[in-house]
Amino acid sequence: MSFRSIVRDVRDGFGSLSRRSFDVRLSGLHSRGKSQGSINDLNDNQTLFVVQNSRWANLPPELLFDVIKRLEESESTWPARKHVVACAAVCKSWRSMCKEIVRTPESCGKLTFPVSLKQPGPRDVTIQCFIKRDKSNLTYHLYLCLSPAALLVENGKFLLSAKRTRRTTCTEYVISMDAENISRSSNTYIGKLRSNFLGTKFIIYDTQPPHSGANLPPPGRSKRFYSKKVSPKVPSGSYNIAHITYELNVLGTRGPRRMHCVMHTIPTSALEPGGTVPGQPEFLLPPRSLEDSFRSMSFSKSLDHSTEFSSSRFSEIMGAATATDVPDSEKSKMPLVLKNKSPRWHEQLQCWCLNFRGRVTIASVKNFQLVAAPPAAGTSQPPPDHDKVILQFGKVGKDMFTMDYRYPLSAFQAFAICLSSFDTKLACE
Repeated sequence: MSFRSIVRDVRDGFGSLSRRSFDVRLSGLHSRGKSQGSINDLNDNQTLFVVQNSRWANLPPELLFDVIKRLEESESTWPARKHVVACAAVCKSWRSMCKEIVRTPESCGKLTFPVSLKQPGPRDVTIQCFIKRDKSNLTYHLYLCLSPAALLVENGKFLLSAKRTRRTTCTEYVISMDAENISRSSNTYIGKLRSNFLGTKFIIYDTQPPHSGANLPPPGRSKRFYSKKVSPKVPSGSYNIAHITYELNVLGTRGPRRMHCVMHTIPTSALEPGGTVPGQPEFLLPPRSLEDSFRSMSFSKSLDHSTEFSSSRFSEIMGAATATDVPDSEKSKMPLVLKNKSPRWHEQLQCWCLNFRGRVTIASVKNFQLVAAPPAAGTSQPPPDHDKVILQFGKVGKDMFTMDYRYPLSAFQAFAICLSSFDTKLACE
């Protein structure tokens, strides 16, 4: 029996397993009535019991390892790779075996499970993606390129989506795993990007707490007014994981845009030989408790966000990230700082140019390449990875943009940084 036949038999026995695949659409539990929810839970428990006691769940571990190993090697690209995800949805033993066999994007350069979206990309190559903008709905969709000609036919594997919301003093981009339901009340909400009024300062928020050793900035003081509005449906937590700054450039007198990104959850040691990004998640949507629900109290209309984007606060964060008087024992724990690669002026074309290696075809003020900022004067020589392009973003059509990223950024972090380039910048051009 071939491996594909095994997968087909498993699907025939337990129904369509693709519903748990990379295109997972989680329906909100709050939309179901109590009686309907109880019936669904009962059916789920019965299905789980059948699966756990089936012939497929009781395969010898050696045989199961060989089956999934060979399937994982043969189905290396999407959409065929959905069979690997289907195997992980059979039962606990199959899921554990898949987690043991399927490596992270850093090791294999492939996006397989949803958790891959928050894990660092490969070290030696980039993961090529594209972003499709919809101005009418203020939405942005991120896709994985499936072939070199994916941009021409708009053929891609959906990864993430975002929706832009303009508020009185800031702009927010809600990031979701669902292509249609893009809201903070959705179970597929995984983070957001928030900007100041001018569009020059941004903060990336994650729903998952960072690792214990992360060099996070102290929380800013904000005015919270009394509110009775509570939204337990919202996923828990908004953890500040990165700051993005665009230098003021009124009327464009200082040339192209200049940006800096302080990645609080990625230490500078991650770019050193043998370095790693600590605290990589094992689950994309952590289980929510009652305490988490109450932490999600909605004060969005009664919070004063002005102190979050104050010049003094951002200067303090940037100064701490680039300080030179740091003990040698603490330098490796400093957050990674990314800066845009400076373009060169082309005399014949009369424009600023960057080498995107054919991935960008239209000149735009939004185009950029990010590299690691060089260490401060007086410190050791930068490691080799400091001159490599970690993230590049550029325009290829009216509403089409490419996004290529690599280690140590994840797809979620890269997508959030690229969203900041879409935002209107009143004082930067």
